Amino acid sequence: MATTYKNLSRQDVSNVKTRLHEAIPITGSIVSGTYAETNIKTYAHGMFQSVYDYPYLSSSANHIFDITVGASTSWPSSSLVTEQKQKKSNIYNQMAQILAGYDETGSIRLIDRDGVFSTTGVTDVTKHTSLVYLNFARLLNKDEIQKESFSIEFAASSGYTQPAKNSIRIKLFDSGALSNYRINSPAGEYGILYLTNSAGSPVSGTTYQAGGASAVQAGLIFYQAGVVAINPYVFMANAETGSIGPLSASMQLNSAGNTISQLLTGSTIDQIATGIRNRIYNISFNNTTELNSTIYFCRVNSGEFNYSSNPTYLSGSKIVVKNNATDVPVSYFTTVGLYSSDNELLAVAKLSEPLRKDPSIEHTIRVRLDY
Repeated sequence: MATTYKNLSRQDVSNVKTRLHEAIPITGSIVSGTYAETNIKTYAHGMFQSVYDYPYLSSSANHIFDITVGASTSWPSSSLVTEQKQKKSNIYNQMAQILAGYDETGSIRLIDRDGVFSTTGVTDVTKHTSLVYLNFARLLNKDEIQKESFSIEFAASSGYTQPAKNSIRIKLFDSGALSNYRINSPAGEYGILYLTNSAGSPVSGTTYQAGGASAVQAGLIFYQAGVVAINPYVFMANAETGSIGPLSASMQLNSAGNTISQLLTGSTIDQIATGIRNRIYNISFNNTTELNSTIYFCRVNSGEFNYSSNPTYLSGSKIVVKNNATDVPVSYFTTVGLYSSDNELLAVAKLSEPLRKDPSIEHTIRVRLDY
């Protein structure tokens, strides 16, 4: 316990913020195939699937993301839905409440392609009225997904057989998000996902570039929420009310040869999620861990702390300062204690080795408190 204290001024305290990033690669073999679906957990309610990096019954399994599908009643084909219509509508409304919020009338906003929240032209061209949602676990994205780091690739062959091994792929990425991200969502900052040819043969001879005349706004990524929303019509040649798909033929998403339009209207959410998972070739992004730190500069001047405050620093029941009258007082300190205004110990910092202190030496000890 210290018996001598030194007050810290405002100039001795500094607050800093540090962002640490970690690269997160998720291969398509993990999402579908490696563990023969034993790492994919389905539920009796049938509203989403959970993807793990290992068979989910194992104690070492880590949750990666959930995948589900939602469709608004404003979706042009909503009247054709015969499977889980109410659940698909509920999922869309729930995600829209979280990601887009409410308008001035108290109605749930539809999710805009460009994030402007315009109330005019409520069509599948201006709004994402049906979406595939990937909700990443906090274990992966930490505090948020780093801007301009996210990409997801899908196998783009029209046939279903071994789609992930096909060299033709499409890629969605958040190009330009560092300067063009949106801030009008209740869930925090988000960016637009654009569609591009990723690798292998050109997709129908077309190149999609962010910001260009042919840019395709294929979805949205919500950085703090860790949610990626993808328009399912990236898997088709043409959307029903606007050409957004990159392919000359629609992808087959199951062994029966069904397309995404057929699955959205006539299949369960689990069946749709399985078909889309089997198309995932690769997912990659950088997560962000935000460290808030307070740095205390503990300055020890020449005339300070030259005597030990340790009550065991005794000889003959007396505090030892020096052996001879001509000796310079010497002490060694190993610990810095931070105290409150009423002298209550709040934090302790240990030095790696004892530091010598005498009237000819000054020290500045930098104590960093992370939280």
